[in-house]
Amino acid sequence: MSFASIDRLKDAAERNALAINEAKAAGRKVVGLYCLYSPAEIAIAAGAIPVVLCGTRQDPIAAAERTLPRNLCPLIKSSFGFAVEGSCPYLGAADLVVADTTCDGKKKMFELLGEMKPVHMLQLPHEQGPRALDYWREELEALVRRMEADFGVTVTDDDLRGAIATMNRERRALKALMDLPRLNPSPVSGMTMLEMLFKLGFFSDREAIIRLAEDVVAEVHAAADAGALPERPRVPRILLTGVPVGMGSHKVVRLIEECGADVVCMENCTGYKKTLMVDEQGDPLTELARRYLATPCSVMTPNTGRFTMLADIARDFAVDGVVDLTWQACHTYNVEAHKVRSFFRETFDLPVLHIETDYSESDAEQLKVRIEAYLEMLGR
Repeated sequence: MSFASIDRLKDAAERNALAINEAKAAGRKVVGLYCLYSPAEIAIAAGAIPVVLCGTRQDPIAAAERTLPRNLCPLIKSSFGFAVEGSCPYLGAADLVVADTTCDGKKKMFELLGEMKPVHMLQLPHEQGPRALDYWREELEALVRRMEADFGVTVTDDDLRGAIATMNRERRALKALMDLPRLNPSPVSGMTMLEMLFKLGFFSDREAIIRLAEDVVAEVHAAADAGALPERPRVPRILLTGVPVGMGSHKVVRLIEECGADVVCMENCTGYKKTLMVDEQGDPLTELARRYLATPCSVMTPNTGRFTMLADIARDFAVDGVVDLTWQACHTYNVEAHKVRSFFRETFDLPVLHIETDYSESDAEQLKVRIEAYLEMLGR
């Protein structure tokens, strides 16, 4: 079934790069973000436009490998390749890039990127206790000072509170969008959901993100309430966990659905990790630090929050199986795959298919065979 609101969202996304350039021509600053640990709220409070930067395509990796080792994570190589080629319009527009030390590969790549663009590095602690919170708040305070100095502005607590309120509205809208596949059968394919979330990440207008997401949710629920959704046979409902994916690195999502299953939820940074809310009471910088530090990434030790989130969404979406995706050379997610397997076996009696791959299509047929065998096992 086709939804007009989804088509409008995709059409609007085609104008994103032009909108960024128009905003810059009008005097707005642009802040590029690579990771979910970098708070968009601080850029908004400084009057700038936060935008996610490119790093999900295979094409620029060859250019990156002239500098970076070949046995490095494809996400890092793709991000750097876009910079080398100058082929990401959002990076080209960025007045400041906010980076963070999530892993050693990114950290060293950002050193090289700093030779091309102004980069502010957030030194991320890798545990989530009280000492880490105090330290992380200082890191975010330093980011505020950097934007004030670079952009000639003053960021107040009220500015931060307003930005938090805006981003919380966006998170609620995105969560409602991602919750659509809780309907059974899902009215939206995993590939369609991934494309929507990916394209919304490049919007310069937060209100447009909220409005477009809410329009899709309203139209789908109206069709469901009217009994107008087409009947579909029941197929396995798959939870995708692990590394972030996007258009260009969507191979595994596509293959799962080509093999006859639905990817109904994504726990990764593409999906539900985006939806953690910021407390709007109290000191805004402390609450921002608390929320962003709580991001349940495998770089954290221990990473208990990931398993709390996995349990919640596995129940909410009534999943039949779990695919745990790791990019090659992403050691933290690769090691944590053992805990993911044990967790789902012991908590839900569900088998987990762990896939380690890169962005290329070279192993697509081999992966398809493994996915088909896994889905057959789920139908036992």
